[in-house]
Amino acid sequence: MNPFIQLGIRHDIVNAISELGFENPTPIQEQSIPVLLTGSNDFVGLAQTGTGKTAAFGLPLLELLDFEVNYPQALVLCPTRELCLQITNDIKNYAKKMGNVNVVAVYGGASIVDQLRQIKRGVQIVVATPGRMLDIINRKAIDFSQVKFVVLDEADEMLNMGFQEDIDSILSTTPDTKKTWLFSATMPSEVRRIAKKYMNEPFELTMGEKNTGNVNIEHEYYIVRARDKYAAFKRIVDFNPDIFGIVFCRTKIETQDIAEALIKDGYNADSLHGDLSQQQRDKVMKRYRDRSLQLLIATDVAARGIDVNDVTHVINYSLPDEVENYTHRSGRTARAGKTGVSISIINAKELGKIRQIERGLGKRFVKAEIPTGFDVCEKQLFSIVHKVHSVVVNEQQIEQYIPRIMEEFKDMSKEEFIKRFASIEFNSFLEYYKNAPDLNAPIEEGRRPERGDDRSAPRQSGGVSGGGKSEYTRLFINLGSVDEFNRGDLLGYICNNTKISGRTVGKIDVKGVYSFFEVQHDDVEKVTNGFKDIEFKGRPVRIEISGEGTSEKREGGYQRREGGGGYNRERSGSGEKREGGFNRERAGGAAGGGFRDFSGKRREDRGERRRRF
Repeated sequence: MNPFIQLGIRHDIVNAISELGFENPTPIQEQSIPVLLTGSNDFVGLAQTGTGKTAAFGLPLLELLDFEVNYPQALVLCPTRELCLQITNDIKNYAKKMGNVNVVAVYGGASIVDQLRQIKRGVQIVVATPGRMLDIINRKAIDFSQVKFVVLDEADEMLNMGFQEDIDSILSTTPDTKKTWLFSATMPSEVRRIAKKYMNEPFELTMGEKNTGNVNIEHEYYIVRARDKYAAFKRIVDFNPDIFGIVFCRTKIETQDIAEALIKDGYNADSLHGDLSQQQRDKVMKRYRDRSLQLLIATDVAARGIDVNDVTHVINYSLPDEVENYTHRSGRTARAGKTGVSISIINAKELGKIRQIERGLGKRFVKAEIPTGFDVCEKQLFSIVHKVHSVVVNEQQIEQYIPRIMEEFKDMSKEEFIKRFASIEFNSFLEYYKNAPDLNAPIEEGRRPERGDDRSAPRQSGGVSGGGKSEYTRLFINLGSVDEFNRGDLLGYICNNTKISGRTVGKIDVKGVYSFFEVQHDDVEKVTNGFKDIEFKGRPVRIEISGEGTSEKREGGYQRREGGGGYNRERSGSGEKREGGFNRERAGGAAGGGFRDFSGKRREDRGERRRRF
């Protein structure tokens, strides 16, 4: 007999979830479903993200509600629109063989008129984010007086995001006789207070120890100098050729800077942060779910509720302030019983934070070494070999080309062919990592880090190179954020229409209805010619040389240069460089495959005054 039927779930629901790939219940489902099916208990379930909590409460709701009537009987509150949509779609999929099941998603960033229309047509289950739900309640557009069940999913996340008052206001409109089911990855004191306030002797179920992380996640940290952080990050990515990861940053500016630098370096990456419109956000997430993005660069708030299968790595480019946030970050990987790796890139002064997180999770982290250039080349080579060995051959389509292929290689031995084929990609790695320095920080635990080692974001090109004259020309384009372009989108649009390399594009400044971007002097004509007769949504795309704010060096004083979200003013007069660092200034191309040469030099920060405004 199907194990879900043994738990008490009826056949039509079990048939639907079997088609979705549900074979055996997860531990949280196995323990919670029989309790929730009684419908007589308040409930607290503590389990990590990715353990099947949606089915744990979604399947019992489908069993307990009366779908012959069309008024709200269950309310599910969750922290983000992504999670709201995911829960809604999951419950609809569970119920696809049932009749008259109406589930409505209520969240910000989408048309409230459409949501009100769906509610008016009739609904039994409302899945909502607190802010939009409260807005609809204040319009007196919904009646929760007959709600039987309220589910608080990822309760700790909602509290971290400041939804305490909204939750109080929403729950005050529901009857005292309802049952409240609370699910959370961690149990901080705020969540405990909610349980005490709204529940009566709840049944509490804890999968694993409280506030601990998923046992299938390996935790690693790398100690680097802050100035080498971006280079170390790239080397870790290169050492994991099949990485499909989420990279966490502290600020939206940092996510934009890193994503843009990665795009220029030839990686499939994009950023996710709070300034994106819902359409932009949906587009980024669609690309990530389709795996056309390899790396998603995100802030904690933007990434909450993301549920994407088979994420191999979570990389903490910047550590979070709270242990709970680290738990949620790392929980993006190793979902549904799979394994994953959570990596933190730190400098020596952050070792105390690592120890604090270790204590909170009850797990020891592994101190790892940044791989050498040779290690990366070897890993990439055998990744190519593995792909060749496991590729599926389309016999029917390739058959017509085999005679010509065999003719081309008739004078080449098997050994010679293999060497040449492997060298196509391998040579670029060898060139890039030739004379690559050791990026591991030689700093013992507890030692005070180097003064000034806090410039961890990748430096943008911006037309500044060693204090000399800029190699870039600033151009105007009549497209901007109202056209749903961010910096990464605009970079791709420029390169696709002009066939120039993203590595030759300097800073990009996206405004509302227009933008500025920099290209090397030699590419100006290629760019202007590339956009002749190009239209975007029916209007001509216009490119002009900008007359304001160019990045040419001004006599006797300051240069303007983008760095993150604003401008830096740098006093020129120090072209001094020193040996032993990684040159992050871009002045042209890099060797193959989206990689950048190690020059063995970096700009000296001494002698330059910086003021950000």
